[in-house]
Amino acid sequence: MTFWTFIYIAGAVQAALLATALWRRPANHAANHLLAIWVALTGIDLAVKALYWHLLSPEWFRAYRFVALFPFLYGSLFYLYVRALVEERAFKPRDVVHLAGFLIMLVLNGYVLLASHDQLQALSARWIAGERAVGAWFDGPLFLYSLSYVMAALRLLHRYRRRLREQRSDADRLSLRWIDAMAAFQIAIWSVAIVQAMTYLPVLNYGLLFGLVAAWVWMVGWFSLGQPPVQAAPLMSAVQDERAQGEQEATSTIDTARFGEVEARLSQLMSGDAPLYFEPALTIGQVAKRSGYPEYLVSAVINRRLGGSFCDYVNRLRVEAVRARLADPAESRTILDLAYACGFTSKSTFNAAFKRELGDTPSNYRRQHAAATPVT
Repeated sequence: MTFWTFIYIAGAVQAALLATALWRRPANHAANHLLAIWVALTGIDLAVKALYWHLLSPEWFRAYRFVALFPFLYGSLFYLYVRALVEERAFKPRDVVHLAGFLIMLVLNGYVLLASHDQLQALSARWIAGERAVGAWFDGPLFLYSLSYVMAALRLLHRYRRRLREQRSDADRLSLRWIDAMAAFQIAIWSVAIVQAMTYLPVLNYGLLFGLVAAWVWMVGWFSLGQPPVQAAPLMSAVQDERAQGEQEATSTIDTARFGEVEARLSQLMSGDAPLYFEPALTIGQVAKRSGYPEYLVSAVINRRLGGSFCDYVNRLRVEAVRARLADPAESRTILDLAYACGFTSKSTFNAAFKRELGDTPSNYRRQHAAATPVT
């Protein structure tokens, strides 16, 4: 256990430093406060486990069993963190309901937390003799409970990304991809935990399990400290979303006759020497304002007549603009310069959009066109 004890202590120290940095970080203030609490609890969890496994003292068994309940908070905190990030909602007293799983398990494990010294010795001895002998019954409920919160958080994220693509041309740059890595890491940790609880495998032991937790702390630090500010999140509340859907449904009976004129106006704005899509962070609100038509109507025309989301529509125009310039033998600018000049904000977004639209990479497209151009 010496190796794993060192890993846990290192993870606990890193968690303490990371939690402090996140708490003080001004970007995404409400979300990072929740993440700081989550990371701090993980650090305490690792530190107590390291001390108990190193000492194997009955006096530490009570603390060990208490921190063993912390994972019932992790799924909830992940959901609350994602919600705060995409909806800018700070933790409120009514959100205590999301901590119910931990509180219930705290009550059910009260017999350990309130045990006398002699009882702790007996419980600790049983635990050392067979690691699944005490309290293993909550591993299954923990997995299901936590996984449900991870799924709920990913559903929020899916809605956020959908609204981004409907409203912003730079949606891919703002889509919070690090959340996927956080969710995948948690699912992997809980999968190892549930397999370890159900059957004995030499590789899938507690050492590996909490070694993954220590690695998760490092991964959170890597992504969270470099995350950009998430401001003016486009994710609507349920009431706003229903209102917007109602407005869009109304176009089927009231405004469909205006689709043609709106489409013509969009074509006008997106053509010429300085088309509107050259603006890198273009939003559908800006386009609607320039067009003179309501935003819901512009959105309906793009979705029903032009195909795909607002982001798909704008990036399709940008790809075509880049393609035309790549096909011009007199064009000497680099591919990335052309992408930025046509409104793209990142290399990865441009490459993915170009490959999706044309089925080829930008560099290969330019190379093939140059080879096909006759020399005069």
